[in-house]
Amino acid sequence: MRKIAQTTGTTIVKIILIICCLVLIACAPTVKVESPQEPITINLNIKLDADIRVKLEEQAKKDIAANPSIF
Repeated sequence: MRKIAQTTGTTIVKIILIICCLVLIACAPTVKVESPQEPITINLNIKLDADIRVKLEEQAKKDIAANPSIF
């Protein structure tokens, strides 16, 4: 009789542990990876100031060399 009670007790403990594990698994957070609804845009605001300055400086040097009396 005592052996049956021990077997029943261990079975109940196992069932409780299984239920606890299932509850913990059910409460685990989930992560969803979804693509955005709108397309991804990359804004490339690049200043071209340096290139324009170099060209203007070269042109100014040429103009000064061509017409030294004006400057």
